[in-house]
Amino acid sequence: MDTAPDTIVLIHGFWVTPRSWEEWKGHYEARGHRVLTPAYPGFEVEVEALNADPTPVAEVTLPQIVDHLAQIIGGLEKPPILIGHSAGGTITQLLLDRGLGAVGVAINSAPTEGVRVLPLSQLRSTFVAFKNPANRHRAVALTAEQWHYAFANTFTEEESHRLYERYAVPASGRILWSSVLANFMPGPQDAHVDYANPARPPLLFVSGSEDHLMPPAVQRSNAKHYRGDPVTEVREYEGFPHLLPAAPGWQRIADEVLDWALARASGARVLGAQ
Repeated sequence: MDTAPDTIVLIHGFWVTPRSWEEWKGHYEARGHRVLTPAYPGFEVEVEALNADPTPVAEVTLPQIVDHLAQIIGGLEKPPILIGHSAGGTITQLLLDRGLGAVGVAINSAPTEGVRVLPLSQLRSTFVAFKNPANRHRAVALTAEQWHYAFANTFTEEESHRLYERYAVPASGRILWSSVLANFMPGPQDAHVDYANPARPPLLFVSGSEDHLMPPAVQRSNAKHYRGDPVTEVREYEGFPHLLPAAPGWQRIADEVLDWALARASGARVLGAQ
């Protein structure tokens, strides 16, 4: 019986939607893979609709997102390859900790609970969410200038603006504030994982050297938190920004991380195993 993964699940991050994976989806499908790009609950509409009415963004919670994706992944015949970008990298880690997925790749990942590295570029990139406590209850949008700094600093301003119009949506102030406060709250919070979980599938952290939003130091720190036998690796790609999935040369990275995942996937893993 062939137990190799037959599906790739691409998990988007904050300030974007599944549309941000459009190039990778087509690329992987051309290689013969089934590719799913599930949206967060309420994000099933187009970018333009979410910008017109960001209510679903303001109302969504991280547990709702993870439970929603867990249900989708749990309904698959075989454990898939999980690839998450930015906050999608955090979600990938949370899903792997539940025993979901055969292998995971976290690209320019936001951290899980306990990672306290806060580079200055990250503070500048996220200041829009934290400058006003009332944003805890709002959907928080980036301006085109803020997007260029946080997501697309290696692009020309013209190309950055095109990508902003194509992909950008507000992010949940509730989740952003909760992620910061989690390290100061007693007990496990929404982004908690068991770093010593012996059943956790292999995990690769991918980092772009020019990422302002989730710099390489964040990825390295997150990876170092993991202990035990499960494979945990880090790769850094020189010259890539936070919006790595759309940056020139993304095809090489897409192929390399998929080859890594296929080589380490355990298709025999039971979906939903704890």
